[in-house]
Amino acid sequence: MANRSGPVLSLGEVLFDFIATDGATTLEAASAFVARPGGAPANVAVALARLGVASAFGGVVGQDAFGRRLRATLADEGVDVTRLRATNEAETTLAFAWTDAAERGQFWLPRRAAADRFLSRQDVEAAGIGETAALCLGSVALSAEPSRGAVTLAAAAAAHHQVPVCFDVNLRPALWPNLAAARDACRPIFERATLVKLSLDDARSLLGLSAAETADPAAVLEHFWHAVPTTDVRAMVLTDGGRGCWYTSQVEADGGVGHGPIHHRPAFPVRAVESTGAGDAFFAALISRLLARDWAAPEEADIRFAAAAGALATTRHGAIAALPTAAEVEEFLRSSQEPVASSQ
Repeated sequence: MANRSGPVLSLGEVLFDFIATDGATTLEAASAFVARPGGAPANVAVALARLGVASAFGGVVGQDAFGRRLRATLADEGVDVTRLRATNEAETTLAFAWTDAAERGQFWLPRRAAADRFLSRQDVEAAGIGETAALCLGSVALSAEPSRGAVTLAAAAAAHHQVPVCFDVNLRPALWPNLAAARDACRPIFERATLVKLSLDDARSLLGLSAAETADPAAVLEHFWHAVPTTDVRAMVLTDGGRGCWYTSQVEADGGVGHGPIHHRPAFPVRAVESTGAGDAFFAALISRLLARDWAAPEEADIRFAAAAGALATTRHGAIAALPTAAEVEEFLRSSQEPVASSQ
């Protein structure tokens, strides 16, 4: 298994989120924004560092003021940025975020001049993946070349070195020409993943299901487990915001590999102000627990810890700014009303 003394490496996009602050429910109507450092893998890298896990980030920024600020932000948080490269080929990636009328977070990432997509095979080869404790990936980097080839190579290198691959799908449909292309790009990562996290919306898009067909998240998780290559997947978690999450783990079944019971973990009741970093906080917290337990199947206490981290992140503005420390999560757990878990 992985080198326990090495850092967890998050690989992919780091960017500036321009978040609408005037309550507009469409980007066209938005007139006021606040700029905050973000990008899911970068958020995960910071979240891990705040939880006391050795953390590193690999990606590409532009040689510009935004890129310099992002490097400083990660470094100030204790993240190893020696794998973060600056390029003259493009400007630092910018993204725009707002909340639609259904209170769902929406994103737009202009890609043509985005530095993050210039992550290369050479970057991966120089990253020392075999010396890391785990590799964290998402789907945004898979939406363009050369970053798609680089991330796919990274997953293969991790599998070769028996480094756990943690895949938070985090699908952005607008980045893809069609969802079939997204499924094809994600497949090599699923084939090598140890931990998969996806939202109900991710599953709906990748499986091509209607809203009616995804009414039962447990059934969706069951379907998804069998629809994607899961030979190496030890645990899969499906999240759905305020409804909580559903999770299951790999077991031997009928001489092959299957999954155990599907458990439901309700969300903690909190007064949420922004959901931008919640999924990343959840993902990092779960990784921190599984890393400490040598990647044994997640127990209810592990999911509870992750759910608390995600809930706590929603009570603060921003992505990176909202990410909690381990002490804050533990204090939240001591003082919070306990939701009741279930299984089926």
